[in-house]
Amino acid sequence: MSTRKIELFVPAITPFAADLSINTVRFVANAKALLANGAHGLAPFGTTSEANSLSVAERMAALEALIDAGIDPAQLIPGTGCCNAADTIALSAHATKLGCRGVLMLPPFYYKGVSDAGVFAAYAQVIDAVGADLRVYLYHIPQMTGVPITLPLIEMLLEAYPDVIAGLKDSSGSWENTASVIKAFPQIDTYSASESRIPDNVAAGGAGCISASSNVNPKGIRALIDGLDGPDHAALHDQVSAVRTIFENVPLIPAIKAAVAAQLDDAEFARVRPPFMALGAEHSEAIAKAVRIAGEQAGA
Repeated sequence: MSTRKIELFVPAITPFAADLSINTVRFVANAKALLANGAHGLAPFGTTSEANSLSVAERMAALEALIDAGIDPAQLIPGTGCCNAADTIALSAHATKLGCRGVLMLPPFYYKGVSDAGVFAAYAQVIDAVGADLRVYLYHIPQMTGVPITLPLIEMLLEAYPDVIAGLKDSSGSWENTASVIKAFPQIDTYSASESRIPDNVAAGGAGCISASSNVNPKGIRALIDGLDGPDHAALHDQVSAVRTIFENVPLIPAIKAAVAAQLDDAEFARVRPPFMALGAEHSEAIAKAVRIAGEQAGA
């Protein structure tokens, strides 16, 4: 097993007010609660945060709100990857100036069928513009972007920017891909997107997970990380896997927000921005089950 520190980063949901503006008060309060409940850090403005429904200005203001509220920027890896270089540079430079641990960066994702050389050039454009203080966590989610972060691309980036490329989040759903990244590039932190894979990730030398469902079950996932070598390992793994499985079978982001709203008894947390729609009543039983299982760990 690797001696690397194993961490849980939560891609925190973005609460919205009735007019669909970011509800900063709820955003900050929930972020603090996630950290208090065991998260090592936060990865706001990723997929689960509905980042691509947020403007650059909104993302900057919300990140500043977290830090102004006392959250250590070293605990933050905000998403900054956009389709155009100017927005990605602006968001990445802003996060770097604020002292964030790094940025979680999607590749440009509108044009499909682009080459590794083209994606490398896009990343290089951002890195060169932001400067040597930037730390990039590559974001591989090809089912959404259509633009994979391949092993040859990672190799090219590490050769050119060994002190900038800090890690990778693998949201592909392929453990074989995650394992291949960890094996090929042990010098970077590789995170799985499913807490069910934490034992495999850690055994292979990975860094932990950045998981959507950690918004609902941070205590359970942290307990698993802390108890990997303990006698309750199997039970802890069963708990996080049970919660994760529920969310794999419902509309993910509306379901995560509905579950958080149920946990906090605050319906405002369930609001989503279009094109998402609020979760239908047909999923209420599944959400109640996920909340119950997560609550069993929270009350342990």
